[in-house]
Amino acid sequence: MKNPIRFVIVISVVAILAGCGATTREITRMSQSERTDVFIEVPAEGAAPDGFVDLVIKANIKTPLKGYYILESKTSTWGNSGYPFLFNIDGQAVLWKVDGKKETIPLYDENRITSRDPEAGEGMNYILERKVRLGAGSHKIVFGLPEETYLTVVEVSLREGGPSTVEFKPSYRYKTNPTRIPTFLRGIHRYNALLNGQQV
Repeated sequence: MKNPIRFVIVISVVAILAGCGATTREITRMSQSERTDVFIEVPAEGAAPDGFVDLVIKANIKTPLKGYYILESKTSTWGNSGYPFLFNIDGQAVLWKVDGKKETIPLYDENRITSRDPEAGEGMNYILERKVRLGAGSHKIVFGLPEETYLTVVEVSLREGGPSTVEFKPSYRYKTNPTRIPTFLRGIHRYNALLNGQQV
């Protein structure tokens, strides 16, 4: 082959695009409910009856302000009212949309040292918190961000009694200059799931 480097680049791009396409299809599939009897959304107050558990679901993401990317052309297929968070628990899907809040965190500390806070800078912060009631026991939770073409799956075991909390905490990609510090401006790398404060 005359240009092996070019060949490798082309193959890499094709593989990335194929992976994105597969994730998009999976997000679309997971947004459809196969069941409707797994959970119900409940008010913040109140205790679950015997055999059930109330699960508080938390997630957040900070994104750059609109127009940050020069060639930005992202258009949502999920509507324009709020940022969509997708959850599918044991086959029952829900798409919650959250309004964002403009947030500015200083890029430097008082000594002019670059902040290591991955959410430092100006952007939109979207914070989700919902409470659902479902049967005690093991459950598969699929969490997705349709706008970011991101999807992850966790297994949790819930005990009846007091409420439990599952939190999806973002881990952002690194910027390369001046140091390898994660920043929301580079987008989502992955989410870490915590059940009652413990890594799942």
